[in-house]
Amino acid sequence: VRTIKVGYLMLHKCKYFEPAQQWSATILEADEHPSVVKSTIRDLCKQPVLIRAAGGIYNYLYQLRPSSDEPGQMKTEGSSILGKFQITWRTNLGEPGRLQTQNIHSTPTPSKDVDLRAVKIPPVIFLERPFMVNLCLTNQTEKTVGPFEVFLAPSVSGEQKTVLVNGLQKLVLPLVEAFESINFDLSMVATQLGVQKISGITLYAVQERKHYEPLPDIEIFVDAE
Repeated sequence: VRTIKVGYLMLHKCKYFEPAQQWSATILEADEHPSVVKSTIRDLCKQPVLIRAAGGIYNYLYQLRPSSDEPGQMKTEGSSILGKFQITWRTNLGEPGRLQTQNIHSTPTPSKDVDLRAVKIPPVIFLERPFMVNLCLTNQTEKTVGPFEVFLAPSVSGEQKTVLVNGLQKLVLPLVEAFESINFDLSMVATQLGVQKISGITLYAVQERKHYEPLPDIEIFVDAE
């Protein structure tokens, strides 16, 4: 959210946020449906907005989304840059004004080198009958990573798990090329009826001897045959 403060009345105000190449921007306003920010100033200059003199404030809220779903597209130099914000106006005496910010940067957030997520779970799961959980492992770096092991970590609280791995307790995964993904199935079995949780699915990098954070718990419903 950008806040603009002025010391005098402003009329015929035009706001414009120019997103960086890897982002698309949507302006969010309470009095109208969200509209995608376009490149022409004319489309953005709608009804004049009055800002009260002596410290009046007007807020802008923009929603940014990646302009491409391809992981490789986000790996660009200066990818922390969100864009620039500019505003033009005329005072009640007709005097023009213009303000443009420097590049606005996002807050740095740690990025994961690999991402493990559940893709598909059977809609019907029966008690003590093996079922497959389809998982996807994505390499989010520009280098080859792996090999990996996938296993079910023990419960931190010491409680007995009600959904277990069926068969081999560790699943070995091959090397994953840069920005590539592999899909695989993990055979599991439920030991109790009703709503249960698949918890503790963990990824381990063999060469680096590194454990990744377990997958978030997945709720399932176990039925009798």
